[in-house]
Amino acid sequence: MHRRLFLAAAAALMPAFAFAQAAPKLDPENTLVIELKSGKVVIALRPDLAPKHVERIKGLARKGFYDGIVFHRVLDGFMAQTGDPTGTGMGGSDLGNLPAEFSRTERYVRGTVGMARTQDPNSANSQFFIMFAEAPGLNGQYTIWGRVVEGMEHVDKIRRVDPSRERVAKEQLDKMIRVRVAADIR
Repeated sequence: MHRRLFLAAAAALMPAFAFAQAAPKLDPENTLVIELKSGKVVIALRPDLAPKHVERIKGLARKGFYDGIVFHRVLDGFMAQTGDPTGTGMGGSDLGNLPAEFSRTERYVRGTVGMARTQDPNSANSQFFIMFAEAPGLNGQYTIWGRVVEGMEHVDKIRRVDPSRERVAKEQLDKMIRVRVAADIR
């Protein structure tokens, strides 16, 4: 009898609990939308963690810089990297490099978006990566500027390519069709 009452009460509360757990409303000015061939990826930007990096990403997106850029390094179980207009992993925008904005609290987990760089911590420019899985070794070493909040299944479909092991023609790589700040989408 008590079990039935408990289950009935739990069932009655489930809709309220599900409503309370709804995703927070996204700020369109701090939301990035990446169109891939399989669908849209929505990223909540984190200006609270990396204001200079977020401004750079938004500025480049608004100029159309990222449109058509390939994912040149996509390692299964690790991450998908993009943002190089040459498609080689060696290029960037014509803007200067950014100083590191490392977080002591945020962690690299599935869906985290971080800025790629060279060995110099202050060398991030336009390249970024989206994590497929947790990578504790990156924590505090690379700037986190966003998190995928919708469409991670589309990131999972990006063609895997390890440029250190194989040479793939740029035309065969998956690309970002369009990248927009949500506030600019009409």
